[in-house]
Amino acid sequence: MKQKKSIVVGLDVGTTKVCTLIGELDADANLEIIGIGTHPSYGLKKGSVVNIEKTVNSISNSLEDAKLMAGVDFNRATIGIAGSHIYSFNSAGVVPIKGSEITDEDVDQVIAAAKAVVIPSDREVLHVIPQEFIVDNTGGIKNPVGMCGVRLEVKVHIVTGAVSLIQNLVKCVEQAGVEAEYITLQPIASSDAVLSSEEKEMGVVLVDIGGGTTDLAIWKDGSLVHSHIIPVGGNHFTNDLAVALKIPHSEAERVKLNHASVLAETINQSSHITVQGIAGSRPREISLKVIANVLGARAEELFGLIKGIVMDLNLDSEITGGYVISGGGALIESMAPLGEYLLEKPTKIGYPIPFGGMTKIMQNPQYSTVLGLLLDASKKINNIPKEEHESNLEVFNKIGDSLKGVFKGIF
Repeated sequence: MKQKKSIVVGLDVGTTKVCTLIGELDADANLEIIGIGTHPSYGLKKGSVVNIEKTVNSISNSLEDAKLMAGVDFNRATIGIAGSHIYSFNSAGVVPIKGSEITDEDVDQVIAAAKAVVIPSDREVLHVIPQEFIVDNTGGIKNPVGMCGVRLEVKVHIVTGAVSLIQNLVKCVEQAGVEAEYITLQPIASSDAVLSSEEKEMGVVLVDIGGGTTDLAIWKDGSLVHSHIIPVGGNHFTNDLAVALKIPHSEAERVKLNHASVLAETINQSSHITVQGIAGSRPREISLKVIANVLGARAEELFGLIKGIVMDLNLDSEITGGYVISGGGALIESMAPLGEYLLEKPTKIGYPIPFGGMTKIMQNPQYSTVLGLLLDASKKINNIPKEEHESNLEVFNKIGDSLKGVFKGIF
């Protein structure tokens, strides 16, 4: 018998911060946020674990803060993953329809056929996301169950990651006392929190600028058509300032958050701020124009990389909804106007769509990923019976066997 209320948890282990969000799901599938815990992240670089002990401590502190606020305990969470090791691609599969109508079994078989591709032994499948089903050459179908036909085809988006790096993240979470029940690609989670269904239908690029990486999710006709991880994030902006101004990293971060812009034209050309140099040196004045020029150069590089990826995929004409910038890096002043100029498409800052008693503090681009992870956890607990709940790690162990079975069936 289902409990009246279920606890769901989203855990975002980022390069600069670890954020835990606890939600309460009632019998009518209404989600309410009851706890949040944030803590600076130590031990990750560009989204990947480089120091297990420091990462475990950061996760533990975030979990404890969230538990204290919510007044509940839990042992499972949906965690987000990114990093330059993520690689995604599109695939397709075809099967004959056995009966007069398409059944769930037919859908399972065609998705299995689509993911029966050769994947290196050092990589694991994270997601197999259907884009569209095609029944007897009629495309654009989201759910073919119950339709009549003789041939069923599916186009899917497959996301993979490096086995060792996935296991390192899962190990850190488990050492902090929580089971990684599901693993979700961070830009997919951010998209769920920020984008409306209409934007996904029109064609839109979600640009999530995190601390270590910038994550892209490209949507068209309501489906994910491409995902990409760029190893440039907010920390690179901070490092550029630290080097150019010869100031400590912490001071550069303060300047970036409180005084920076990426467009020199939008600031008072004669304005200056006082910055603290390295230990033992005197404070000195720096022009805001100099700061804007430093950050603007990095932003131009980032938007150039994003535009290059979209152009290489021949998707530029499909992006009628433009670009949506989210993540902590979106908070640097004038990111959207500069992006609109360089990308030549409508560009805006993406704020999370309010739900479940979300506070004003959380209606902030830097919480997009963890809010999306919480939504993802709540959807899965509604759609999947309790007895079918498996951790992603268990699923990973079975993927090799299932692919072997598919190949045997084909050959």
